[in-house]
Amino acid sequence: MKKLILILLNFLWILNGVPAQPSGWFWQNPLPQGNALYSIDFVSPTTGWAVGALGTILKTSDGGVTWQHQYSGENVLLRSVSFTDAQHGTAVGTGGLIIRTNDGGLTWTVQDSGTEADLSGVSFSDANNGTVAGYAGTILHTSDGGVTWVLQSGSTSNDLYDVSFTDNNTGTIVGNNGTIRRTVDGGQTWTMQTSGTTNSLLGVSFTDQDNGTAVGLDFTILMTKNGGLTWTKFNGEGVRLEDVCFTDAWNGTAVGLGGYIFRTVDGGETWNSQSTGTSNGLSGVCFTDALSGVAVGDHGTMLRTTDGGANWTAQNSGFTKTLMGLCFIDSNYGTAVGGNGAVFRTSNGGTTWTEQQSGTVYDLLSVSFSDINKGTAVGFNGTIIRTTNGGTSWVLQSGGTTTALRSVSFSDASNGTAVGYSGTILRTTNGGNDWGGSK
Repeated sequence: MKKLILILLNFLWILNGVPAQPSGWFWQNPLPQGNALYSIDFVSPTTGWAVGALGTILKTSDGGVTWQHQYSGENVLLRSVSFTDAQHGTAVGTGGLIIRTNDGGLTWTVQDSGTEADLSGVSFSDANNGTVAGYAGTILHTSDGGVTWVLQSGSTSNDLYDVSFTDNNTGTIVGNNGTIRRTVDGGQTWTMQTSGTTNSLLGVSFTDQDNGTAVGLDFTILMTKNGGLTWTKFNGEGVRLEDVCFTDAWNGTAVGLGGYIFRTVDGGETWNSQSTGTSNGLSGVCFTDALSGVAVGDHGTMLRTTDGGANWTAQNSGFTKTLMGLCFIDSNYGTAVGGNGAVFRTSNGGTTWTEQQSGTVYDLLSVSFSDINKGTAVGFNGTIIRTTNGGTSWVLQSGGTTTALRSVSFSDASNGTAVGYSGTILRTTNGGNDWGGSK
């Protein structure tokens, strides 16, 4: 995962059921946050949750237009989330983590899973009955809302990635090497089904006991209309599909790497690519009806549609360029620099950032301002750029070296020092018009 601009995440989240003002470190870009999101679940057209890296949990109460942070208390990757109503939900993640909320996410409590295996899928059919799938063939079941979790046997050691239950008894699990397991007795027994593929299956969605779809590597799409007695493969190639969601036997959406979204309105007979406006990987998708859905993925990407995917609108904002240097001259004025000559400027303490044109394509690693207007940035290939108007324009300066410069510091508008690889030290006493020193 790429480095993102961070003004990092460490929140004071919820106060009396209302999102509190952030305290300590909090996200300024991208918004609402920039950690990868892996799973999303809605319990109504308006209310849903998304989970992801570093214990990230987000909640929406307006169909995905806006999102509020919730405090999970964990900093591990949350891979899947399942809610049965507006109050009761469960999320699972690495190291056997299971966390549970009974108050709509205001508080989350760790449950004893009895395993350290990474857990990658969870599906609850009601507030009490749920099943978790994980690595090394792990299957866990609860009938008391997760107070106790019981290990079940799927007769496989393959990693299991996703699970879908349509009622307390009927469910399907998919995983590595085309693994499919089916239960009709709440997991007391799991039956092997023939998938017809050795590609890993990463997502599965059933709308009823009979109609289901599984997706995975190399554009694998498998469909069944008889509860998995037989699976039919849709022929495609190239795209890794991470998740799939059907709202009925006909309307479904699959998402994957590269920002790809594919849609069917005929029960999977045909799949059509949709325009998303992003190349970020997408890992989770959930529709509340045939038209309204949200997809989530890398760098906090959130896409929303209300017309069945004819149009997808980003619900996250900001940029995701790699940033490696930052300088604030006071509480309001700051400049960040990074990959491919990226320069961003704020005049309001980081509430908003504006991109500036640096005039270079080389990575910038450090920046120093002596006052609001005068600043210098340095980077790869001995790059030195200078501004005297707050970054409205940047001028290239010559340091007489192609060695990467790692850091720069100015004590006033004239006097500055830059350092870099191989012991390089450059010094200026005239604002960078001339640079001298050990190169």
